[in-house]
Amino acid sequence: MSLTMSHMRKAFSKRKIQDIRDNHFFDNAPGITTLTYPYQAIPVPDHGRYQLFNEIEDCIVCDKCAKICPVDCIEIEPIKSVGEFGKTSDGTSKRIYAAKFDIDMAKCCFCGLCTTVCPTECLTMTDEYDFSVFDLGKMNFGFGNLSESEAEEKRREWEENQAKKEALKAEASVRNSPSQSTIPSPNRPMRPSGMPVQKPASEEAPKLEESTDAQLPPPVNTTYSPKARPRPTIPSKPASNQNPEKADG
Repeated sequence: MSLTMSHMRKAFSKRKIQDIRDNHFFDNAPGITTLTYPYQAIPVPDHGRYQLFNEIEDCIVCDKCAKICPVDCIEIEPIKSVGEFGKTSDGTSKRIYAAKFDIDMAKCCFCGLCTTVCPTECLTMTDEYDFSVFDLGKMNFGFGNLSESEAEEKRREWEENQAKKEALKAEASVRNSPSQSTIPSPNRPMRPSGMPVQKPASEEAPKLEESTDAQLPPPVNTTYSPKARPRPTIPSKPASNQNPEKADG
């Protein structure tokens, strides 16, 4: 209670006009403040949502953070590499350069979704919460690790590599393409797939048939014709005798 009353008495004392950037700003009228901020700060939670930070050496430039951001405060300019140029701290291969990786904290809504989807956990929120400035442009923090000349060189390497691949594909397609003789002429109608090809009859075919007809045996009639069977004869009944009574009379 005595400490409270002491601070209350000191709080009524007037303060001198002094620049806040002065190191002795909080020495005057100690009863008005209970904490000499920014030289002393209240501890913040470990999982608090404050200023974003990207450990670019562990970033694989997957672009997931930029896609999930609801306010589009993350801007990334990726450049693909010809091959693997490094690994992150967890062993993930790095194949994309980050020519530009800017985070505009003036737009950030501190939702923390970008830190959740990060596969290498390189994007985190620090305990820095006081980053107020007079110029909003200073709240745009850049984490890209390539200069303009380096980025242009990496783009040129990627374009040259793609051009070589396209040339190899074109060469392979020409090598594997069918010859000109097998390509049908435009005047000849294309037959549907699956139909047998009808070969034109040659001039020697009739001669071959005439020469083989004399050597071949006569054709066998394979048609079925049932033989006529004789109809069975039925014996006639013998004539019965007449009535004896009529014969006697």
